[in-house]
Amino acid sequence: MSFLNATVAAAHHTAEQLYANVDISQLNWLEQQWAAWYLWIGNPTIATGLMSFILHEVGNVTTFIGFVYFGRCVPWIIIDAIPYFQKWKLQPDKIPTSEEQWECTKGVLFSHFTIELPAIWFFHPVAEAIGLEMHQVPFPSWKTMLPQVAIFFVFEDFFHFWAHQALHTGVLYKHIHKLHHKYSAPFGLAAEYAHPAETFILGTGTLAGPLLWCFFVGNVHIITVYIWITLRLFQAIDAHSGYDFPWSLRNIIPFWSGAEHHDFHHMSFTNNYSTSFRWCDYIFGTDKKYREYRERLAASKAALKNKSKAEQDAAERKLLEEVEAEGHRAEAIAQGSKTLKVQ
Repeated sequence: MSFLNATVAAAHHTAEQLYANVDISQLNWLEQQWAAWYLWIGNPTIATGLMSFILHEVGNVTTFIGFVYFGRCVPWIIIDAIPYFQKWKLQPDKIPTSEEQWECTKGVLFSHFTIELPAIWFFHPVAEAIGLEMHQVPFPSWKTMLPQVAIFFVFEDFFHFWAHQALHTGVLYKHIHKLHHKYSAPFGLAAEYAHPAETFILGTGTLAGPLLWCFFVGNVHIITVYIWITLRLFQAIDAHSGYDFPWSLRNIIPFWSGAEHHDFHHMSFTNNYSTSFRWCDYIFGTDKKYREYRERLAASKAALKNKSKAEQDAAERKLLEEVEAEGHRAEAIAQGSKTLKVQ
């Protein structure tokens, strides 16, 4: 109770106390809007909680045209509905139906309101207790924020690599992670389609990076955390999009995972456990089947380069089916079942 009382008392700073030593006129437009939000709400805990949840669900106004979760999924829903883009679809025969997209939406919303909303709400007192800056203005410089975001990416990728592998074992897979693997051909909305326990487990890697950095080093502002989470959500949704375009980031940055890397994980069940980068899977040998598949695919395309497109597509489809069948067997073994999934 003493902790709760202290938290409530700390939340009732007056507007004068929040910005007593700040010259608002010297701030840029965004910093002024930031201060105005906290002054308008009048309670830092409520102001931070509301802003965090709204930005997660609707869109991040600080990126002007950027969307976060549902906003970022909209382009992929549109792309799935346009046949022209199917030539870049990694599993072209599996376009999500409106029923599947609606099912994902309901599942994601349930997880957001039952797991993520409470976590966001209690994030403020915990973060403030270890020194994370919330209402403070001006914001840190880009020279401060960008290296921190890069470190958060590396930390989360390493955490996710090991936690994700753990979720592929026995009871953890059967009762938790299996829900996320419902679709062997993922799509954008399915990025956070997961059991609430999985949302909590893997979400720990996203928040632990900023909190640990703040605890040991300091000098972290929540605007940096918002930028990090926005980019992390973009990465997760794009990795589940099911499309590999010539302009996809993995074709620009060789060690970036992207949809091409993660789509194989859903299709084959094994391999490629990391999120943003490829190096953990490469170092620990958990991408062997993936690399073998890419070699077989390249060899098939080379052998059939003078054949018709129909013949080329049929050969690629056969290879996809073989890999997926192997994945079904691996999944059955992981959950201790002899029944294979058919989709």
